[in-house]
Amino acid sequence: MKLSTIKGYMLKEFTELWRTRLILMVFLMPSMVLLLFGYGMRMEVNHARLLIIDNDQSVYSSELISKFEHTKYFNTTLAQISEKEALHLIKQAKIDAIVIIPSSFEKRLLHGQRSEIALFVDGAFPTRATTVESYIQATVLSAVSDVAGKRKLTPKGVITINQRTLFNQAMRDEDAIVPGLIGLVLLVAPAILAALLIVKEKEKGTIFNFYASALSKGEFLLAKLLPVFLLHSLNIFILFLWAVYLFKVPFRGSFALYWFTSELYILISLSIGMLISVITKRQIVAVVLTVVVTILPGFLYSGMLMPISSMKAESYIEAHLFPVMYYNHILYDTFLIGQGLASDKIIYYLFILVGFFILLFTLGRVLLKKEMS
Repeated sequence: MKLSTIKGYMLKEFTELWRTRLILMVFLMPSMVLLLFGYGMRMEVNHARLLIIDNDQSVYSSELISKFEHTKYFNTTLAQISEKEALHLIKQAKIDAIVIIPSSFEKRLLHGQRSEIALFVDGAFPTRATTVESYIQATVLSAVSDVAGKRKLTPKGVITINQRTLFNQAMRDEDAIVPGLIGLVLLVAPAILAALLIVKEKEKGTIFNFYASALSKGEFLLAKLLPVFLLHSLNIFILFLWAVYLFKVPFRGSFALYWFTSELYILISLSIGMLISVITKRQIVAVVLTVVVTILPGFLYSGMLMPISSMKAESYIEAHLFPVMYYNHILYDTFLIGQGLASDKIIYYLFILVGFFILLFTLGRVLLKKEMS
């Protein structure tokens, strides 16, 4: 191995990164994405605009309405209007949901009879609508249970639910989103920078220096990727500090596991960018292609927005074709669970990530030609 030549190439890359100010992108882009999406993405629905039409005007209906008024999930409005007028308000996007309490609500409840409460939800955004509907159902069931318990309308102690939320007890969006964003950032940022490394040499014509040198393809790729790898390795610690100290995400696992897996993941990301840089001839094409093969899977198949287990057959298979799913599983474990290497699944996923790196790097090395094509 020609260490002096590799050192010269590495120094050239560092100089080029500094001269073109791309070194700023190495550190600014990951932190900006984490901060923007960390504060901007919200899965929880708060302050949904709820209209309640109380046709009963009873003590029990008032207690039910009180449940809706004393929660952060709803901005509750009471109105004595017709159902048609209320539905028109939803059509105008002035409210998100309607609850109509029937006139016989208290009477039927006292006699132990079935009473139906009408619920209309704006379904223009299905995920939000499902969440709002679940909140309303939970609030109604809680209110009815309290009323029944106080007045002994039903036998007590038949079924008791003792609920406990694990791993994200406060149900914070930050705990669910920020670790996933780290997986997205460490996939996209290194890949984009690596995608420019070889293709820019082709555009400038400086690739002929490599063609004429005695440097092997492996040594050339090592000299190209190592500077970017070292720079992005610092982001592992920077993003960790943002997550733990700024977003207050708990860290319950092994930092060594987090660091080792992240370094391996950066190598995979660099290999993806390097492979794209090898097969393309224009920088703009390389960047666009890298964005497509990193950002889209990073959002859709990382498990950050949708659990992988809930996906259908086709999307479930696609999720397992991208490394981000495996890395994010380990990432969520180190932050929220802390099982670590005691889990066979995590060990298995680590081997899969190693396989991704070997496959991608080998493929890029094979496709790299040391001659004009």
